[in-house]
Amino acid sequence: METALSCASTRFITSLYHDKPGAIRRSFRSSFGGRFLYKNSILTIRSRNVSRGRGIVSSVLGRKVKKETIIPDPDYRIPIVLLGMAGGFVYVDNLAAAVPIGLLGLLLLVQSTRVRFVFDGEALEVKIGNELEESGENAFVGGKNRWKYSTFVNWELWWPSFPILVYFKEIQTKPEGQIHFFPVIFNGKQLYDVMVERCGASKTSGPK
Repeated sequence: METALSCASTRFITSLYHDKPGAIRRSFRSSFGGRFLYKNSILTIRSRNVSRGRGIVSSVLGRKVKKETIIPDPDYRIPIVLLGMAGGFVYVDNLAAAVPIGLLGLLLLVQSTRVRFVFDGEALEVKIGNELEESGENAFVGGKNRWKYSTFVNWELWWPSFPILVYFKEIQTKPEGQIHFFPVIFNGKQLYDVMVERCGASKTSGPK
């Protein structure tokens, strides 16, 4: 009976493994509301003969759960507000204010559809489009748009009730610290929650 159960369990686990070779991948919605990708590690099955070859003992070894990759949803509120303001200035015939505000609104609207903050197991990375293509080097300070959480010194979300800017300082780009600002064109609640989880609580202090 024990041998039969052991062999049955071995066939069951092996069938799960061979159903999808390699890692078993699934896509879910995260507890933050954004998308996340979860990858199970490969189940390693080790068998050995015991009791003069009369039975097989199978064990599942090396199971490791990795942190999910979280991508906050895009948010279009800021560009919509800016475009609305531009329209208001056009209505009162104030083109000097309408043009720059309208252009900024259009720029952020386009960026909202393509720029993604990707929080993987060890770093925050800026990627482009639904295919998550590389964003290249940072146009202002150089280097890849990818920063490890362990290098974050401080971060802040301005303002909690209607987040407009996310600020963070990291020491990966340069030892004395590098400051970054990004417009919040993502879901603010999702962004805040994942930043707290991965980077620690905000110190509620802006850049000097």
